[in-house]
Amino acid sequence: MTDKDMSRSKKLPRGALPTPRHILAEATPFIPDPSILLPSKLLMWPVKISNWGNIHNNDCVTAEEAFAKATARPQTFIESEAVITWARDHGYLNGANLHEVLLTMQTIGFTGESFSYENGTPCAIKSVTPHAIQTAIYASGPVKLGVDATTLDSVVKKNNFQSGWVLCGDTDHNEKDHCVSLCGYGQFSALKELFKNEGVDVNAPSQLPDGMCYAMFTWGTIGIVDEKSMLNMTYEAWIRTPVTIKNALPTRS
Repeated sequence: MTDKDMSRSKKLPRGALPTPRHILAEATPFIPDPSILLPSKLLMWPVKISNWGNIHNNDCVTAEEAFAKATARPQTFIESEAVITWARDHGYLNGANLHEVLLTMQTIGFTGESFSYENGTPCAIKSVTPHAIQTAIYASGPVKLGVDATTLDSVVKKNNFQSGWVLCGDTDHNEKDHCVSLCGYGQFSALKELFKNEGVDVNAPSQLPDGMCYAMFTWGTIGIVDEKSMLNMTYEAWIRTPVTIKNALPTRS
């Protein structure tokens, strides 16, 4: 039985815990620059994609960090084993809030053969509006979201764990249990074409979403979610400035 067969029969692993309210209140806020002229469509695509352990472990908050580094310049792919080990070493393999992982990644990043890859300063998007989210994606790279993944779970399974799924009209939002990443936005037809440019066919529903949509990473896939569903499912949002800081590791003597 494959990993996908095993995951299809049960609730997909999650692992996000809500950041305490007082920490959110005290966090540095992301303030959208009103002078920025946003493009009408945008899609950031990772150099390589993985689930980074989130098919078996509740490490979604850490997996999102690996996705962001594979997506934002300079597009650094971190192997799954290194991501899982990092999450285990810091106690995040079976759950973590978004803020604590962001803070740890500032000082102790993922490591490769010769470099470590940390985060820049985390900023909370305290007013989760379409303009704020789009500006954050354009100006700061993938946006880290805490969401309710109840409907998202079934949509990803239905699309056989392949990129190109579509979620629209989602109204079931009672949980705060998963971490995903937003890496693009645009009208549905525009995003569908951008996905096609990356070699991914979008499995469009019979009733297409109206208005703005967003590209969302979760469980080793990237799909499209309509704006209303994205706003409804989201309970917190963060950016990193910058997403990746590359530091040379000490030379072994």
